Amino acid sequence: MADSILFTPIKIGTIEIPNRFARAATHDFMAARDGTVTERQVSLFKNLAKGEVGLIITGHAYVNPAGIASPYQTGVYADHCVEGLSQITKAVHKYPSRIFLQLSHAGRQTKPKICGCTPLSPSSVYEPTFEVRPKEMSQKEIKGVIDDFIQSGRRAKEAGFDGVELHVAHGYLLSSFVSPYTNRRKDEWGGTLANRVRIVVEIIQGIKGLLGKKFPLIVKLNSSDFLPEGLIIDESIEIAKIIESEGADGLEVSGGMAEAGKGSVWKGLRPEEKEGYFVDNAFKIKAELSIPVFGLGGIRSFSVMEKIIEVGKADLISMSRPFIREPFLISKFRTGEIKKSECISCNKCFNLRGIACAELKKEKKGRTVNL
Repeated sequence: MADSILFTPIKIGTIEIPNRFARAATHDFMAARDGTVTERQVSLFKNLAKGEVGLIITGHAYVNPAGIASPYQTGVYADHCVEGLSQITKAVHKYPSRIFLQLSHAGRQTKPKICGCTPLSPSSVYEPTFEVRPKEMSQKEIKGVIDDFIQSGRRAKEAGFDGVELHVAHGYLLSSFVSPYTNRRKDEWGGTLANRVRIVVEIIQGIKGLLGKKFPLIVKLNSSDFLPEGLIIDESIEIAKIIESEGADGLEVSGGMAEAGKGSVWKGLRPEEKEGYFVDNAFKIKAELSIPVFGLGGIRSFSVMEKIIEVGKADLISMSRPFIREPFLISKFRTGEIKKSECISCNKCFNLRGIACAELKKEKKGRTVNL
């Protein structure tokens, strides 16, 4: 398997990724209460790098305390966060892997008891999953959030990250700006597609302007919200073209949001021919772009991953849950030890005590009992 196209390098902006495997951003529930990095996180990312993951993308890091989505989430909202974040990059850079920090703001997908405020949104559209009526953002608040993202990009670079990813997916704040379902504004931040994507454009321009055009920046974008009046693939293609023209160096294609009841981590295994439930949309977007595009969506089989790259549907393969079960998955693929991830997509790995494979724990417990 070491001769596979999956083990060929690819450039994202100015940096080279050693292979075509990316660890998709995954909230790990392992940060301290104030968002600072813990030793558990350093160990988590070190093992992913040791396991030969080409590009590691951290879980979404909140750029402002008002934008925290859940407990034990990593923060990048202040300069004191840099010291801990730098421990992650130092651990990862002992290996060939590259690592990006995902920048995010929860927007309306949080609760007052978590963020300590009334959640923010481009428009005051009720969020039924979190039972939240968000506050419509003022011009000043929008400008403040743009600066929060820019300064968080600076902190990421100071901490030694190889690049950043803007989270414009899954219903979080930037996603809710580009979606016509959640953005019903009548000013320059809403209405037309160009207005709805304006906040993302200004963040890209700000980060590139401050850190230089050579500092890699990629975007995670919804290809569909799976909601009536929500974002659809045709608009996503146009947004992707705008993002590329503004200097984005790559695009990760996803979909869904909390209230749609269909997020990005669909439960249950799929037959090989149905692995990669966002890949077809990634292919449609890739056809209009020249920057690398990431394909994802329940991909588990090496042969499926290889075919996606070989036929040009995507340039990199993003995975999340398989790496929770097996951080050394890629090195096992390379040696031919395994041909498919053992992850069964049960989604029991996500919990407040820290991400961990529930099935693996069960198997280990069973072996202990048998002994």
